[in-house]
Amino acid sequence: MIELMNVNGNPNVGVYMFANNRFALVPPTVTSKDKKVITDVLGVEVIESRIADMIINGVMVAGNDHGILLPRIVKQEEVDFLREHIGDVVRVDVLEVRQTALGNLIAANNRAALVSPLISKTMVDKIKDVLGVEMVMQRSVAEVTTVGSLLVVTNNGGLVHPGVSDDEVKVLSNLFGVDFTKGTVNFGLYFVRAGIVANDKGAIVGDETTGPELMRIQQALRI
Repeated sequence: MIELMNVNGNPNVGVYMFANNRFALVPPTVTSKDKKVITDVLGVEVIESRIADMIINGVMVAGNDHGILLPRIVKQEEVDFLREHIGDVVRVDVLEVRQTALGNLIAANNRAALVSPLISKTMVDKIKDVLGVEMVMQRSVAEVTTVGSLLVVTNNGGLVHPGVSDDEVKVLSNLFGVDFTKGTVNFGLYFVRAGIVANDKGAIVGDETTGPELMRIQQALRI
């Protein structure tokens, strides 16, 4: 299932929301109507949250069904809140690195994680441990270091920035164990993570997304 949405009038829904197959972290500004849509489309519990007192959960959080990583600037009460509400289903941990936009720097499904070279190599083992993945690869993609912003990946498939080479698409497919398709969102946006929140069951997509883009996203994510 796939549905169009915006958050506060902004079609970049992936900036504001993080989701796996268990829950979605959304800002308190999301309407009750939209929360129901998120629940129905993604089949998850919707949890209102802020990270470092900001509403850009999708930018700040990286994770999968096993764990989530929070930036060093997260408030302790926010960590405690998440551990209380989701700590029984996923590991919640803070990644002590200088960079804070972890959602733009790490992409993961339940098999593997792709990590930006901007993150210290000393953190790779912790990322692997918290996310419970078999493999972690640290590299740029299409000469871009913010690798988490370039792609959306689930356990069924992946959508990636059209500027990624065919050889890099093969690398991503081998890493994550799923097929990748090149595509855009929100009427031509290359940085697809900003416009999509997806899991194995469905996707919430920015409401400026065109019909052909929707078809490509559905094909890529197998939803």
